[in-house]
Amino acid sequence: MREPSVAQSSQRIERLGQSSLQGGEFQSMAFISELRDPSTWYSKLVIAILAFVFIGFFAAAGISGYLMYKAISPAQRTSEIDLQNFPGHPQTLSYAAPGEGQREGWFFPGLKAAPTIMLCPAYGSSRGELVTLASALQDQQYNVFLFDFSAQGASNGRSTLGFREVSELHAAMNAVASRGDVDPNRFGLWGVNLGAYVALSEAISDHRVHAAAVESAYSQPEDMVRVYVARSGLGSLSLITRIAELEFRALNSHYRNVPPLTTSIGKLSGVAQLYLESPEDPILADTTTEIFRASPPPHELVVVSKGNYAGMLDDEKRNYENRIVSFFLVNLPATGAPGSVN
Repeated sequence: MREPSVAQSSQRIERLGQSSLQGGEFQSMAFISELRDPSTWYSKLVIAILAFVFIGFFAAAGISGYLMYKAISPAQRTSEIDLQNFPGHPQTLSYAAPGEGQREGWFFPGLKAAPTIMLCPAYGSSRGELVTLASALQDQQYNVFLFDFSAQGASNGRSTLGFREVSELHAAMNAVASRGDVDPNRFGLWGVNLGAYVALSEAISDHRVHAAAVESAYSQPEDMVRVYVARSGLGSLSLITRIAELEFRALNSHYRNVPPLTTSIGKLSGVAQLYLESPEDPILADTTTEIFRASPPPHELVVVSKGNYAGMLDDEKRNYENRIVSFFLVNLPATGAPGSVN
């Protein structure tokens, strides 16, 4: 029997390939046709599952986007005081916030050439809620400065939950340092959640900061998105939380190279740190402990029974103020040399 020639073999392989291709095209068309007009129960089940997944995903994305938008646009609380008649004789001090225009804060004068304590408001708070803490520090001869971040008090704009707010704190510090009646190279910082993140971030990069007291700190701004979703009651839906974090990160993509505090906190060596952990907010309690463990000494971690200074009763505020004032008296005295924390 004659064996097929090379040409005949090639033609046979080509015909088989065309047949296979036609068969594949037929199967693909049959699959598409089945999706358009399912005829079997399992086809209908698959289509129903796919439809449910797509609808669920887009619904989750929509809810996440709404929550993320609400997180960066918090309800603003405005507070005003009569500067002329307020104890301690606070003064208005104007400064320019980068990209946000003119701002003004309240400067509580202390001892001439004394250090200044910058009070960084919490998320959804404002400077007006911190005047009693400012007075407690001023009583110990500190200069104190109160101001609002973007989307706080009378300040316009949207919150970046810490990214841009660091430059706002830096601008406020520069304005205070240029007054001429303060020590321009000795600052203390205090802050809660948003304010805590900003305070620690500034302390890492600014040698003028010698002490920082922070409550409910977080390592990166998207942590606050997670907290906001949890406070909305949807924290158990991990997909919504994750999408909201991704949407927030995409919105602030120009800050993508900013490292988490846990990876840069080691630069605070020599800066006194007081970390306050409140069990009222488990997510931030965990992140505070995580940052503390990554931080260098001198540092101290204290668990407080109640956080949120603005919402404390009078006795609770006095106890809290005493703790903060004591920390700064030891580590950033108005006069003399600092001591140390445990």
